[in-house]
Amino acid sequence: MRRSVVLTAVAALAMTDPAVATIVGGGGRPATDCLSVFDAPVNRPVSKPRNIRCVDGDSSCDTDGLANGVCQFPVQVCANSTALSACTPNRVDILSVDHGADNGHDPKFDTEFLALQGRIDSAIHPPTTALDVCTSPTDFHIRVKGPFKRAGKNVCRSTTKTVRLTTTAIVQGVGTTDRDTLKLTCIPSTCDPGVFFTGTFDRIQRQIFTQSCAKGTCHDSQSQAHGLLLEAGASYGNTVNVMPSTLAARNLGWLRITTTSPTSGDPNTSYLYHKITGDLPTPDLGARMPRGNPKLNRTLIDVIRLWIENGAPMTGWVPGTD
Repeated sequence: MRRSVVLTAVAALAMTDPAVATIVGGGGRPATDCLSVFDAPVNRPVSKPRNIRCVDGDSSCDTDGLANGVCQFPVQVCANSTALSACTPNRVDILSVDHGADNGHDPKFDTEFLALQGRIDSAIHPPTTALDVCTSPTDFHIRVKGPFKRAGKNVCRSTTKTVRLTTTAIVQGVGTTDRDTLKLTCIPSTCDPGVFFTGTFDRIQRQIFTQSCAKGTCHDSQSQAHGLLLEAGASYGNTVNVMPSTLAARNLGWLRITTTSPTSGDPNTSYLYHKITGDLPTPDLGARMPRGNPKLNRTLIDVIRLWIENGAPMTGWVPGTD
């Protein structure tokens, strides 16, 4: 399997000193911005850093130091901070992370938001009047968009994840709210599937199932829509040669993924393939997936088709999918 050479500019960036974690308010009103703050290696904008913008593999900001399609950023949250001079900390009664509740109803639910919320609940434990009480770091992993084929070449794009906090202090029955945001951006330095993934199914899991399917209200561990779990470690056993729960698909003789031998399969009788292409001949087969979102990139549909046609192997690379 080929490996891409990381851009010279990225190698030069990796020689810079690691970013130092900094206390930032996150953009709330100056008078209340100390209720909760971020402690993170912010570097943008240069004049007054409050966000993280990083080239994948640049060890000054990507703490895994690898050009692997994912940037890793450690983020802490502190309550009642004394680091900001514009306000005087008093108390924190409620501190919540947007989309951090695994309730099966939030399509934007994110397990890393959940992890940060868990650390807030255990370390800060609102309500509290303690000063400068902080969580341990939560590592946020920002995966670049792609690779996608365009004019015969692999193309990747930057991705941004935004962490949002809502903090409330209640004094003499009056609530004061602090809203803070931290933007985390990962910029691709290379765009080679052979570097990003270990094989075809690993690519399907991480670039399709994890990013588009195993999410709140769909096929994560809480929702498991139509009895289908597509999280890592469970998706293969839930799809390959498994009968779908939808009666109309079963009546057509479809499986979720149909293989006919260890090296061959049939996309035409694979329900999951029809669901992502939108080629569903009757309404009782349901809607195209991912529901309510744009159709999967043609590159990814082709990867799934080739994978099925070659027997849906769990490991290794199917020709044409790298």
